[in-house]
Formats: sequence, C-alpha cells, structure tokens
Amino acid sequence: MSAPLKIKTIADAHRILGLPKPEHPLISVVNYAALQMPEGMVELSAMFDFYYISLKRGFSNKLFYGQQTYDFDEGMMYFVAPNQILRGSGPGPDDDLAGWVLLVHPDLLWGTALAKKIKQYEFFDYAVNEALFLSDKEEAIINGIIDNLKTEYHNNMDRFSQDILISHLETLLNYAERFYQRQFLTRRKSNHQVLDRLEQLMNAYFTDEALCSQGLPSVQYLSDQLHISQSYLRGLLKTLTGQSTQQYIHEKLIDKAKEKLSTTSLSVAEIAYELGFEHPQSFSKLFKSKTNQSPLAFRAGFS
Repeated sequence: MSAPLKIKTIADAHRILGLPKPEHPLISVVNYAALQMPEGMVELSAMFDFYYISLKRGFSNKLFYGQQTYDFDEGMMYFVAPNQILRGSGPGPDDDLAGWVLLVHPDLLWGTALAKKIKQYEFFDYAVNEALFLSDKEEAIINGIIDNLKTEYHNNMDRFSQDILISHLETLLNYAERFYQRQFLTRRKSNHQVLDRLEQLMNAYFTDEALCSQGLPSVQYLSDQLHISQSYLRGLLKTLTGQSTQQYIHEKLIDKAKEKLSTTSLSVAEIAYELGFEHPQSFSKLFKSKTNQSPLAFRAGFS
C-alpha cells in the first residue's frame, strides 16, 4: 500500500479534488457531488493537516479509516482530526451521492477557546464504523448549521467573521455530542451486545492465567478485542453505566477479589498475586479505596 498523500492546506485539498479555489483559506464546505478523484487514481489515501467533518449519503463504496471500514449506503456523519489517515474510493456508477465535507484548518481556531476545547470532543477519535447515524430531524439541524457557516464565509470578512464562524462550528460539535449520547441510548441492541461481549471478555480474562502473568487488562487491550476505539468504548460505558473503562475494570477486579476472599483460604498476598499485583500493598490500597474496608476486614465479615 502506498504512503498516504499529505495534504497541508484546504487550498491543496480543493486543487487535488478538482475544485475551484476556496473562498476562505481556513474553512470550506464542499458538496460530495462536486468532488472529482484525481485522474488515474482509483483510491485516495490522505492525511490532512486540518479537521475533516462529513455527512455522506447514497455512497455504496467503502471508506477506510485507520484499520476500520464501513459501507456508506446510509446517511451518516463522521469526524477526522488532523494527521489521521483517511482512505476511500470515488463514487460508483450507481451512486446517488449526496452530502458534504466541512474542512476546518486549526489556524481558524487560533486564539479562541475552541482551540483547546475541540480536543475534548472524543468523536474525533472514533473509527468510521462508530459513525453518527442521524435522524431526519437531526440531519436537518446539522445541515442548517452548515448553511449558516457557508453563508458567513461567503460574506465579506470583517472583525466579527471569525467569532461567528467559531460560534457556528462549536454549535455543530455540541449538537454532534448530544446526538452521539442519544445514539448510545437508542441503539441499545448493538450497544448492549458490546457490553455483553465486554462482560464475556472480562470473565474469560479473570479465569485465565493471563491475569497473574500480565496484570489487569488495559483499556487498549479491551478495545482491540472488541474492535472499537478506546474513545467510543469510554463514551458507551459512561452513558450506559456511569463508569469510565478503568472504573469498569477495577469493579470487575474487586468482584473477583471479594469472591476469593469469601470462598478461599488464600492469604491476601496470594490473592493479590493471582490478581496480577506485584505488591500486596497496592492491591490492599485499591481494595480499600473501592470498598472502604481492608481485604482482611471484608473477609472477617464471612467468619
């Protein structure tokens, strides 16, 4: 596979995709119907120095983001941060392609609160198969914000322009965050399947010798096994259980520790070792922080 094309500016993106020069150097909304793949290029693999936000509908070909892939045969929204790799093929002959791409260079955010806040929107770290599915009403809201952005940067620039553009952009991101929270709740079947797989994965890990030899499973390990990003797993757990991924791992650990303390005669040190702790003191400290009592005090309640 060839190295991704590095695209530094929005003007470069317009040129590569066969579009007219952008009206604003730091922000642009492009309709998918206007995009053209470079001549002789079947698939575009690119890394942008700017944010790439898209709502796409009627596109049957696959889009790849990192190691993930998704068929865009439904309308959905996805978010790509600077220096993330995006690969995709051009529209097929039977596609009725609709939607848009919003390109935002970080320089537009310079000196604003959003420059820091934008890094807190975790959906920029989600994979394409964790895209945001919008209802018709939600899509209309998002498209309205995009229309406002286009209207503003088409106007003559003045001292209010940046603030207004930033305000519209932040509104779009806040709505996206709200709609993702809705998606975590309404797509219950698929999301609870993830939780069921996570539960099975943790149970298997805690009954395997891996816990003793490798210690607690990392967030990265769990997300890899579930084939979802760490950020999406964190958001899903936070919405459905109120816990972070680390808190979830610790809860399962404490449940296992309570089982061993109440049903075996193993010493606290032996239990700590079986649970992957090199030092029993670390285990005792964690256990007390989660239960408000020491392992020995907990065991005494069963004697």
